Amino acid sequence: MSLFSRIRPGTLLLLILALVAAPLLATSDRNFTTSPTLATEARTMVRLLEQAHYNRDGVRSADYSKVITDYMGSLDGQRLFFLGEDQAAFEQRYSKSIYWNVSTLGNIDAAYEIFSIYEQRTSQRINWIFDVLQSEEFDLDGNDLYQLDRTKADWPANAGAADELWRQRLKFELIGELLNEKTPEEARQNVRKRYERMLKNLADIEGSDLAELYLTTIARLYDPHTLYFSADTFEDFGIQMKLELVGIGAVLGLEDDYCVVKEVVPGGPADLNKQIKPNDRILAVAQEDGESIEIIGMKLRKIVDLIRGAKDTRVRLLIQPAAAPDPATRKEVVITRDLVKLNSARAHASVFQVPDPAGVTRPIGVITLPSFYGPADEGDTDSDRSSASLDIAQLITKLQAAGIKGLVLDLRRNGGGFLTEAIDVAGLFINRGPVVQVKNYAGQIQVDSDESDAIAYDGPLAVLVDRFSASASEIVAGALQNYGRAIIIGDRSTHGKGSVQTILEMKNLVPQLARSPLKTGATKLTVQKYYLPNGNSTQLKGVVPDIVLPSIEDFLPIGESDMPNALVWDEIPSTLFEGRPLASELVASLRDASQERQTTLEEFSYLQRNVDWFQKRQQEKLVTLNLEKRREQKEADTAFRKAMAAERKRLAALDYPREDIYIVPPPATEEEAGAVAAVTAEQDHADPESADDEILPIDDTDGKVDVHLKEALRIVHDAITLAENRRYWVSNRPPLTAQTDTKG
Repeated sequence: MSLFSRIRPGTLLLLILALVAAPLLATSDRNFTTSPTLATEARTMVRLLEQAHYNRDGVRSADYSKVITDYMGSLDGQRLFFLGEDQAAFEQRYSKSIYWNVSTLGNIDAAYEIFSIYEQRTSQRINWIFDVLQSEEFDLDGNDLYQLDRTKADWPANAGAADELWRQRLKFELIGELLNEKTPEEARQNVRKRYERMLKNLADIEGSDLAELYLTTIARLYDPHTLYFSADTFEDFGIQMKLELVGIGAVLGLEDDYCVVKEVVPGGPADLNKQIKPNDRILAVAQEDGESIEIIGMKLRKIVDLIRGAKDTRVRLLIQPAAAPDPATRKEVVITRDLVKLNSARAHASVFQVPDPAGVTRPIGVITLPSFYGPADEGDTDSDRSSASLDIAQLITKLQAAGIKGLVLDLRRNGGGFLTEAIDVAGLFINRGPVVQVKNYAGQIQVDSDESDAIAYDGPLAVLVDRFSASASEIVAGALQNYGRAIIIGDRSTHGKGSVQTILEMKNLVPQLARSPLKTGATKLTVQKYYLPNGNSTQLKGVVPDIVLPSIEDFLPIGESDMPNALVWDEIPSTLFEGRPLASELVASLRDASQERQTTLEEFSYLQRNVDWFQKRQQEKLVTLNLEKRREQKEADTAFRKAMAAERKRLAALDYPREDIYIVPPPATEEEAGAVAAVTAEQDHADPESADDEILPIDDTDGKVDVHLKEALRIVHDAITLAENRRYWVSNRPPLTAQTDTKG
């Protein structure tokens, strides 16, 4: 998720030049065309980039030539289907005219024409694969090597070079199947089925998908977080940010062309209806008293659109019950659509009983915040809407009633959200004061502050972060670090996203779109950069924890600095605020105690072995295509995994006792949020890398033996113990606690 500024779309209307839409035709085999609406949106987006983007002067019209290669890479990420000669032809034909076509004409024919070649190359290659799988034998005893990651490789120069590459690729995939105990014939069939699915997914791609991909490729010339939303994606984005939608409350997936109910969201219409169960198949959909539409083989996105609808309207579903003894059984279920809350993605808490070596046990709370969610509309006061800050305030009340002596705010995997929520969450732990500074293109600086004297929690506090903690998470962690309010614990740094985005819906910018009954897309635009109260940017560098723990994520290219066209780091003057970083003596004492545990405790040995194993595997850029060598490697990896699983099971018995606390009754499963996202984020391309899972890392935070969380709890426990010695107090208060007296 991204961080929003509070700029109103209306303030940018003056930046948009008058645009005249004109229909354009593409030459795709499936006759994709640029509609008048899309042409207007494309031109509008370029005007926004040139006039409102923070990095507007960093991109020139000549830079648009990069779009060709970037767009090709978006379609063919592993550089397997296009040819080098395709790239040369595309660049010669389009590179000099992309800017003119998009900015002046709204013409994105290049997107459709390049895709048409991709579709041809892919179809031809898959048919070639079918022939080769049927007719050729593969030598799996040689010394050939295959490059695992081809995202930065050159495309094969021509068809002959591509044939050679694909023979190597097929060896790689067949070995993956053989290592999973498949017979040679089963291996060939499984590989064939994989590419049959890819052909089907290819056929499901629509013009709107390509437009979104192409326009986003253009937008990302300016920075990694600027993009274009199609109408459908914009709708899904709103659902993720608000954690609510209008529908039936069923999580859907596709299995062999059938729409299958994966989960039933607790409290939703389908749950209350009691007639739909997980694993049921939906065969047809009808609106109110309308005609029934068979959905077998239909794209998941279209199925979701049919089932969603306006609140209080009815949808009729033809169901094949999973539990029915006769597979021919059918039943019609009528459900009234209603607001569905995605409660498992809301903040939740736990109370852990944490002992020290002397046997002193203290209850310490943990609040886990997946994102900074909240109402999407400014000024929305609906008391039933979920909000990160309100939820955390409620959880703090519950934790205090449980008698906690300290608190950990877990922001791992939290990619951000609403700026206002970040400010309000930080304000729960400090007196009124600056939380974040925001600078626009013109250099104007705005200070956003917590305006309330109230402190929801003033006790010892730690913030747990990782490399995925981004944007709003970095604001909160960095501000609390500036104030000396919390000790920050985690990976070597957070993500490093220090930019502010605003969402501009196209129909709010162009009058002719506002009058149209058609849904329009939106642009997510970087308009500002943010800085911590002390003036430091988190851009690229992120927030550096006070105490660093070993982590697999430190060896993954997942930070802002790994992204193309990322904005630069800089700093601005500090603002005035009542706070200062934690005393170095205190941090050193807590760090030394943690370091001692890292060198002595079994769980850190377990974690370090996982990190070392993963790092070694990450460094292996080439994999052998010798079956016996791969089998030996897999046996060694399997033995390692089994040893680690046994170790994890043993260490899990040493986990601290815990009691979980929820804002609402706990979800039926822990997978609701991820599964809901999967409905609206269906992958259109089969992933050839799915053939081999040997290189996947071991998850060291699977709910048990969460080494980082357990150490964060210990560090808070240490701080509480240190508070017994007044030498560690700051401004007449115990360490990691809030300053409750106000001045002025």
